[in-house]
Amino acid sequence: MTPRVAVVTGANRGIGRAVAAALAADGFDVAITARDPATLANTVVDVEKAGAMALPLACDVRDEESVAAMAAAAAGLGPVHTVVANAGVAGPTAPLHELTLAQWRDCLVTDLDGVFLTFRAFVPALIQAGEGCLIAISSMTGKRPLHGRTPYAAAKMGVIGLVRTLALELGPHGVRVNAVCPGAVAGPRIEDVVRAQAAARGISEDEALAAFTGSSPLGRLVEAGEVARACAYLASAGAAAVTGEDLNVTAGVVMY
Repeated sequence: MTPRVAVVTGANRGIGRAVAAALAADGFDVAITARDPATLANTVVDVEKAGAMALPLACDVRDEESVAAMAAAAAGLGPVHTVVANAGVAGPTAPLHELTLAQWRDCLVTDLDGVFLTFRAFVPALIQAGEGCLIAISSMTGKRPLHGRTPYAAAKMGVIGLVRTLALELGPHGVRVNAVCPGAVAGPRIEDVVRAQAAARGISEDEALAAFTGSSPLGRLVEAGEVARACAYLASAGAAAVTGEDLNVTAGVVMY
């Protein structure tokens, strides 16, 4: 059987790296992207260990030409079936009135415009193929507030609106569009967020971490691999009737 092809942006670490490995394990060859393709070496190893082909590509999702070039290069693996728009930034932690316009725009352009540009680059080919799967990594912060994170929350909520509307547009063409909303994922990024939350709220880092784990019925953080398996499910035939959804992987912190 000819492998299907997937594209994962921001695949050099964390969720993106785990998603690339999970899709490879499910039979996808994977085009993996980062601003610096040299940082993708470990992900290449993960994909190849799963018996799939890896194509590392440079891509800055904030830049229209960079995204277009990446999409053209990814097609070298074959017709793309699944695109996971994962690249993003955490953005600042500060009261809204203390943010600069540059800080606001940097977060929005990366976390929301980046999804728009990534999806737009692949939609025509997916329409022509009459099938395909688009997955955006949103966040539970797109569904409930987090202190001092207005630009991030606005971007991630915007991703959910983009996904729902695009699912309506592309459904008649056989293309499904969904979002995955992770909770706090164990790893360096949440450690940075916890430190910033502690500083902004005048509490200890243990107290800031407890704000995430304490509201979880499971009492823990989420693992990147758990988010990856949710993406793999959405890309699979088992999710053929799933579109326009924002799937929570939050250890129960968000249930809506």
